[in-house]
Amino acid sequence: MCGIVGAVAERDIVPILLEGLRRLEYRGYDSAGIAVLDNDGCIGRVRAPGKISDLFSALDDDPQSGVIGIGHTRWATHGKPTRANAHPHVCRKSVAVVHNGIIENHEALRREQTKTGYEFTSETDTEVIVHMIHQYLEQGKSLLDAVRAATTKLEGAYALGVISNMDNGHLITARLGSPLVIGVGIGEHFIASDVAALLPVTQRFIFLEDGDVADITKEKVTIYDASGSVVARPVQISQLTADAVGKGQYRHYMMKEIYEQPHAIAETLEGRISNKRVLEEAFGVGASEIFDQVKGVHIIACGTSYHAGMIARYWFESLAGVPCSVEVASEFRYRYPVVRRNSLIISISQSGETADTLAALQEAKKRGYGHSLAICNVPESSLVRESDLFLMTRAGPEIGVASTKAFTTQLVSLMLLVIALGRRHDMTDHVEEALVQHLISLPAKIEEVLALNDKIKEIAEQFADKNHALFLGRGTQYPVAMEGALKLKEISYIHAEAYPAGELKHGPLALVDAEMPVIAVAPNNELLEKLKSNLQEVSARGGQLLVFADASVNVESQEGIEVVSVASVDDCIAPIVYSVPLQLLSYHVAVLKGTDVDQPRNLAKSVTVE
Repeated sequence: MCGIVGAVAERDIVPILLEGLRRLEYRGYDSAGIAVLDNDGCIGRVRAPGKISDLFSALDDDPQSGVIGIGHTRWATHGKPTRANAHPHVCRKSVAVVHNGIIENHEALRREQTKTGYEFTSETDTEVIVHMIHQYLEQGKSLLDAVRAATTKLEGAYALGVISNMDNGHLITARLGSPLVIGVGIGEHFIASDVAALLPVTQRFIFLEDGDVADITKEKVTIYDASGSVVARPVQISQLTADAVGKGQYRHYMMKEIYEQPHAIAETLEGRISNKRVLEEAFGVGASEIFDQVKGVHIIACGTSYHAGMIARYWFESLAGVPCSVEVASEFRYRYPVVRRNSLIISISQSGETADTLAALQEAKKRGYGHSLAICNVPESSLVRESDLFLMTRAGPEIGVASTKAFTTQLVSLMLLVIALGRRHDMTDHVEEALVQHLISLPAKIEEVLALNDKIKEIAEQFADKNHALFLGRGTQYPVAMEGALKLKEISYIHAEAYPAGELKHGPLALVDAEMPVIAVAPNNELLEKLKSNLQEVSARGGQLLVFADASVNVESQEGIEVVSVASVDDCIAPIVYSVPLQLLSYHVAVLKGTDVDQPRNLAKSVTVE
């Protein structure tokens, strides 16, 4: 959520700021703005609620240019998405600030600043930052020292970009709990909350650590750590290209990312399997020694990543014989759970910057749970740096807010971990070889599911006028049903719930009628016959059924029951395969309803505040 971009260069940086903001749209936002220092040393600012296109229109009416500036896309927390609340915030035409995160003590600071004569023009927590920096500048401090002094007064999380006409030529940035990178150029430098924003201008990046403050000019970057000492952070070369975050031939990023799943899964497996065995070196230095100590696993995650963890719980316990618990990260840190020694804490996050998951991991480490392992898609992320071990999903950039390929590659990564731990417990070599072979077959199996796209597109027409839906599954397919319900509600705004199919008679059956479509996933496993009985309960009450069933299952389409045959797969990988048709269904329903598929209302791709 929220996006920052900034630049200091010899050339006009307005086009760079605007392209950077456009590339950050996927993070979720409801207003946008830029502020630049012009040749006369004046701060020009343009802001607009709504989309980036609205900011472009505002700039047509009020053109800006300059060689140093900052931009921002805001996702509203404190205050509605209005022009007045949009960033950048400016104090007395002298200082401009953009901010990601939340300042928890902003109310106390606001009261103090009001008493000293500062006027507030917004409802945001950010405005206290710009006033405080201005106050220190008035005392004769440099912009760098003013920002450093201000950050000592802030409680909460922040990533900051600051410019001032009282100290021209300097772009100051700071981070604590919110991601921020510096893009390195030749005679120019940039900042952003995500490398994707800067790929058109550089592939060389410095990743700031918590507590860092950086003084950036055209010529150089000087970084100070939390103690105030000058530090050298390594320059890393990104393997991403500007084209990697484009939509290509697809109408939406989400559809592109659904179709990228066979390739993404192949990338996840690349170099991690040899001679039908999982290579433990893939998890990092010392992984084997750590795994030898593990007596149980504890998974913490949010949203889609939480559903991946729920599926993995079945795998850890049934395939590996390892006790497993799964926690919603936002609840874990407040629940005071009993510590299980020699547990492996597994944190799962696409971005690696999910605030609740990061905080939960830090809390688990404080309580002495044991070693930690991150499953993540961003190697430079905070979650990876906080963890003892990590496994990159290698899904590539995922721009659509509704996660698709990140989810399936997380599941593949988790299965690799299940095998690595399982060989120390109940898993035989024969079982490991079979699981590895099933993983290798996954890209082809998902290609077969993608061939059902046209059929699923037709079926989606039955859902476009509905307001509610119920998803059912049993065993590992219950979390798959949860993920399917989440996808539908995220992008089509249809209220959807998921239940274990066996729970129908314990309440949800009261909701079933002709206006409540029921979607079920039915692979060919030991729970199939029980699931069939549950489906009959729906059919007998006039419910409209859509069943994604294994091709070998004896379930046929009839009045009120639409059956989509899915190629037979082994039960161990069925959750990964059956997630894909549910993604396609949600996508096509959303397109028919005319919603914003890639940027659904009120949601953000990376949730970096609690």
